[in-house]
Amino acid sequence: MTESRPDRPIKVLWLIKGLGPGGAEQLLLLAVKVADRERFDYQIAFQRPDKTHLIPEFRELGMEPFRLGAKGGRGGWLSDLRQLMQEVDIVHVHSPVLASVARMLSRSITPSRRPHIVVTEHNEWTSHRRPTRLLNALTTGLDAHHWAVSDQVVETMWPIHRKTYPVLIHGIDTTTVPSDSETRKRLRAELGVEDDAVLGITVANLRRVKDYPNLLNAARRAIDAQPRFRLICVGQGPLEAEIRALHDELGLGTRVQLLGFRRDVQDLMGAADLFVLGSAHEGLPIAVMEAFAAGLPVVATAVGGVPQQVREGREGLLVEPGNPQALADAIVRVVRDDDLRGQMAAAALSRSADYDIRGAVSEQERVYAALAGKTRR
Repeated sequence: MTESRPDRPIKVLWLIKGLGPGGAEQLLLLAVKVADRERFDYQIAFQRPDKTHLIPEFRELGMEPFRLGAKGGRGGWLSDLRQLMQEVDIVHVHSPVLASVARMLSRSITPSRRPHIVVTEHNEWTSHRRPTRLLNALTTGLDAHHWAVSDQVVETMWPIHRKTYPVLIHGIDTTTVPSDSETRKRLRAELGVEDDAVLGITVANLRRVKDYPNLLNAARRAIDAQPRFRLICVGQGPLEAEIRALHDELGLGTRVQLLGFRRDVQDLMGAADLFVLGSAHEGLPIAVMEAFAAGLPVVATAVGGVPQQVREGREGLLVEPGNPQALADAIVRVVRDDDLRGQMAAAALSRSADYDIRGAVSEQERVYAALAGKTRR
């Protein structure tokens, strides 16, 4: 096939490293719900066998994820990927390593069967390991199209590439109904949170870039200064043992709870009073958008696309990364001032409509259709 055919859907393969509960994975899950699945035939493939948390959610939406290399055949996951690539029109990649691999594999496919490579850069290039940055930068010219999720992500790229990456703001399902008061009351009781406590929540996987040491040290100082403060942390990851050890070392006890992976994040947001993020690096965190939809003020480090979302003094407070005292001071300010917290909550809720994922998916599908109408190259 050399031209798109109107008598069949355009075949799109979404390619991602794993299906753990990360931001990029959550965005794909949200995108499935609003995608035009009559015009486009979507498939999703992933490579990490230990990252399968969201498979049930994709299945509920009628999409069966395919794990590359699961059958253990000759050539492993690379052979599986190359075969899949020859069966679709578009390969949209959401991981820098896999993007580099897909770009190079595409060159081994005959032009008549070669798909168009589309890439979304979700994270600052400075957060990647040096080999990943180098390979990504050297192969990005093979893309048919690409996007970055924030201006800050673009700023971390090699200068020669910055003008080639338009920013596409992703988002959330803004039609989701917020949690009701009974759910809030039930969850706070289950968590052992006192009625007069001000409950913070963070949603961030236990990875180096999320800088949990910064967050937990800030929480310790905030609790010492303002005993009403409590914090729940939703997320899992490779640093769990290290972070739990630090939690114990700081004597945080039940005042800071590490909840691990949860499927009821929206309800937990509804049970909280503010959102906290202590990251060292970010792209455009979906958790901040979800916090807005839940009407939560945000106290966060000014990294990645966070300053694009959170206006200082309006929806929340921003501090420099890696400074637990500054983060603690900002938390304490919001905890102590009920009026300020209420004003920021209202401002956050009013901004949530700006992050409707339907706009991002519509733009992606416009590009898919335009590329599928071109001669394969």
